[in-house]
Order: sequence, then structure tokens, then C-alpha cells
Amino acid sequence: MERLRAKFAAFEYKGLAAIALVFAVMAALLFVERSGIRYQYDTRSLTLLPAESAPSKAEALADMPKDCLVLYNSKRADSRMALEEFEVILTDMKVGHDTVDLSRGGSWSFKGYKTAVLLLSNLSDLGDKLIELDAWVYEGGGALLPLTLSKEPYFSVMEPKFGIIESSYDYALADSIYVTENFMVGGGRGFAITESWDSALVVRVDESDRVKVHAYTDDDRQLPLVWESRYGSGRFVLDNLGIYTKNTRGIYAASYSLLAPVTAYPVINASCFYLDDFPSQIPSGSNEYVWRDYGTSTRDFYVNIWWPDMMNLADRYGLAYTGLAIQCYDDRVDGTTTSAPDKETFLNFGNMLLRMGGEIGYHGYNHQPLCLDDCDYNGVYDYKTWQSEDAMASALDTLLDLCDELFPGVEMLVYVPPSNIMSEGGQAFLIREYPQIRSISGIYFESADLDFYCTQEFDVLESGVVAQPRIISGCDMDDFMKLAALSELNLHYVNSHFTHPDDSLDPERGAQLGWEELKSRFTGYLDWLYTAAPNIRNFTGSEMAAAVQRFAGVTVSTETKGNTFEIRLGNFTDEAWLMVRFNDAAPQEVEGGALEQLTDTLYLLRADQPDVTVTLA
Repeated sequence: MERLRAKFAAFEYKGLAAIALVFAVMAALLFVERSGIRYQYDTRSLTLLPAESAPSKAEALADMPKDCLVLYNSKRADSRMALEEFEVILTDMKVGHDTVDLSRGGSWSFKGYKTAVLLLSNLSDLGDKLIELDAWVYEGGGALLPLTLSKEPYFSVMEPKFGIIESSYDYALADSIYVTENFMVGGGRGFAITESWDSALVVRVDESDRVKVHAYTDDDRQLPLVWESRYGSGRFVLDNLGIYTKNTRGIYAASYSLLAPVTAYPVINASCFYLDDFPSQIPSGSNEYVWRDYGTSTRDFYVNIWWPDMMNLADRYGLAYTGLAIQCYDDRVDGTTTSAPDKETFLNFGNMLLRMGGEIGYHGYNHQPLCLDDCDYNGVYDYKTWQSEDAMASALDTLLDLCDELFPGVEMLVYVPPSNIMSEGGQAFLIREYPQIRSISGIYFESADLDFYCTQEFDVLESGVVAQPRIISGCDMDDFMKLAALSELNLHYVNSHFTHPDDSLDPERGAQLGWEELKSRFTGYLDWLYTAAPNIRNFTGSEMAAAVQRFAGVTVSTETKGNTFEIRLGNFTDEAWLMVRFNDAAPQEVEGGALEQLTDTLYLLRADQPDVTVTLA
């Protein structure tokens, strides 16, 4: 009997232990469910380099040989405007260049340079050097003329060599540009130009084996906007657009790539989608447009319609969202804070984002930008300025504590300023006091007369923090943003987009169209992007920052020897990506990397080592 009782007690103990184990497993799973995802950041495909080993673009370019000559005339407004953009374009393409201001006089020569960029609308600025230009190109030089030329005697002498067979004194409206399919990634269609004016010289070119047109004013090919003309052993490339803005840089980069038999320049190769104000508190009540279309509350729309649709798009196109957490929307700027009223929703959205391979970054405790009394909103915004750095720190610490509580072990490396606003003092404070923030993502395009926006270039700051601006936004993208998307796909091979959950609630962002139409338009953009660049890397914000580090630091030197094209990369770490245009011969074999064809002449090169050799067919 005692033996039976002992067996029964042992069985009872084992049964209780098994039940306890089941409950322990359930508790552990529940803890993971409610406490964040710890393993996602171990799967990042590209990680940030140490700040001290990531030079800026300027530092990388300092020791590069200068084989490009840039000529401009500081007394002409169009020349000065174009120079601002070309200094960035050539720096980002890692083209070492000398810049000469013709208005200052002095001696200079085309000799010793491989390429030249003439930021001149009037060729008379060259004087007697026009003869030298003629001979230099004929002997193998490549000259880019990006400014719309004036019809004057010097132009008349050169126009046959430019491939022009007829010209006028008239200028035509350049309100759109049709890009040929082979000239630019994403081409084969027209793009509207929002800053248009009568800027294109009316010309007719000789489209033959010697002259090739790459862009027109429209798909009827009425007026050429970009063309190349072979001249002797060299070539002239002319841009007849007359618009020099940040969203046209990629057109001029593509034009520059036509100057040599083969041209290679580094790119970022990354597509990043930011969700501003996510996770955050969901607005209460209902919205007129949501109620009109769905008859449901804003909360139910977010949970049951908007977010499932966004997850479906991520699954369809492989997107890796970066959500930007914001705790609340109060307007406190004195350092006093309150706890998040709805942690459950914040946690659930965050966990789902992390599970699908996304990332969370910081947006703010509230939506008050990091600005002290050194910022004047000029009546554009009704935001307040923070009372002190201590007040800003108290608010940010509250957000960090919430994220640590809900998502323990999850690295959060990216900060995005609310409304893209941050003063210089606010940025200095953020970098100094929060070294865990490795990247700041502001915006790419400046706003006229407003100096409080966090406007950036893709680069590494002096502090080592990575600047990676967001370029386009929203689901209903306007013509300006569509042209910008084309431009950046060809200059940096990059897409950087942001949207908000409440875009579908705000009539200024297209809410009157309804979410179904907004979703359709956004899907149309994604179709264009991933058709043009099917293998562009889908990255989170920190991965994008890591890619920008490598892009900023790398330098490119090239040389053609017989039937081989040799590339040498400076500051090479573990990888580099380059856009390569083969103008005269097709690539056959690659050593040190791999090529992916994008158009008939454009290829994307992944370099696996600092020396790459391409055998030409």
C-alpha cells in the first residue's frame, strides 16, 4: 500500500510538474508577446560601421585626383545656380574636379583632364579657349554643356559639332521631360516639370549614328532636351532643359555618365519606407472620410483596415518599414510628462512591425520639435519652443523609457524630427546627449525662406552621425515628387519615402480621395519603383544609414586598358555598389564583383573587393 501511494505521489508530482512547465512556457510566450522582440536586430543584412571608420564625402574626396574641369561665370545667375547643384552632383559621383571662375581671369587649360563641365549659357565666355575645347574633344575629351545655350556667334560656330542642324532664337516651354528607356532607370515615360518656363532652345538635331537623343520635351519627341554628339574621338553632351533644381540632379548625373566609353560612380542601393507617428496613440472618435467610406471609428479603421493593408503591401513588395515612435500629442515644453494612456495599442503595433522585419526609431515624446529659443517659426507653425535642454531631455527620456519597457533589447538607432523641424542647437543637443542615436533622417528638399527645417544631403556628419534624408512622402505624390523619385533613383539608386497613418484623415494629404484611392496611387508608385529597380535592397532606417556610410566613404578611380575596364575603390570596407554605364562596348566578364543589367547600357555593380576588372566584349 505504501509503495502504491509512493508511485501515485510520484505520478502526481510529475503531472503537476508538467502542468507547471506548460504554464511556464505559456507565460514565456506571453512575455515575449507583450514585451517586445529581441531577435530581429540580429538579422539585419547591413550594420553600421564604427563612427571613427566612416569618413564623410568631403574627407573621402580630398585626396582624389582631379580629372574633371568645371568652368562657370560667377557674374551670370544661371551659372551660379547650376554650380550649386553640380558641386553636389560631382561630389556624390566621386568625381575629383577643379573649378574655375572665368570672370576672374587667370590661366587654365583643358589639357590633362578627361572630362569638362561647362556651366555656361554663352560660349563667348570662353573666348579663344573655344578653339582649344574643339581640339581637346576631338582628341578624346568629353564635354558636358548642362546650361541651355544662347544663340550667338560662338554657338553658331559650334552647333554642327554639337549635332545641331537647325536652331532658332526662340525658347520653348519645358513643362515635361520624356526620358528614353535606356537613358535612365525608370525611363520610357514622361515626367511633368513643376518649375517650368520657356527654358529650352528650339533646335533640330541630326539623329544619326553620330548623334543620339536621350530625352525630349514629350513622348511625341518634339524638342530634344538631352543628347550626345560624337566628335572625333570624343563627344559633346548637351542638356537643353534650363532648370537646375535638386529634383533634377539625376538627369545631369546621367548626362555626365555619357562622356566616356565607360563611366562608374558609387550609389547607395537602398529603398526605405518610414511610418511617421507609428506606433503612437490612435486619435479618438471618427473621421468624416473614414466614416463616409467605411462607417467605422478611426481606431477600428487603423486596426482593421489601414494597418492590414500596409502589411499586405510590405509582404507584396518586400518592404521593411521603419516606424517612428511618438508617445503623445500634448504641447508641454517644460519637461513635465505623463505616462502613455494606451500602452496596449502601442505595444501591439510595435510588435507586429518588428515581427515583419521592420524597425522602430524615435520621433519624440510629443510632436513639439527640438527647438530652443534660437528658432522662429515665422507664423508658419504654432509649435512652442522648449524651455531648456533639461526640459527636452526629460521628454526624450520619457519616450526612451517607454520603448525600453515595451520593447526590451531592441536597438533604436534612428531619429526623425517632428514635422521635419529641428534647430541647430536642438541637433547639437541630441547628438551630444544621446550617442545611441546613430542616424538622423530629415528631409531632402529645402523650403524657401524657412531655415528651421532639418534639410540634409546623404552624408556622414562631423560627429559620425549619419544623415539620410527622406525624399518623397504620402500616397498621393505630386509631379515634383515623381520627378524627384526618378532623379534619385539615377543619382543615388535610392528610394526614401515617408507617410503617416493619418494621411487618410487629412484633406491636405488627399483624404477626400478615400483610402482605397490613396492605396491605389501608392501601389502605382510601388509598381513603377520595383519594375524599374526590381532588385533594389529593401532596408530599414538603420540599414539605410549603414549603406550611406559605405557610399559616403568610398572613392572610385577607373582606367581602360585595351578590352578591360579597371575600377579601384578607396576606403573599401566590406561592400560597395556602383552605377556603371557602358557607352561603347558591353561587359563580358567581371572579376571582384557582379553586374546586374538595368537598361541596355546601365548596370548595377556589386563590388566584393577594392579592385574590380570588367572585360569588355
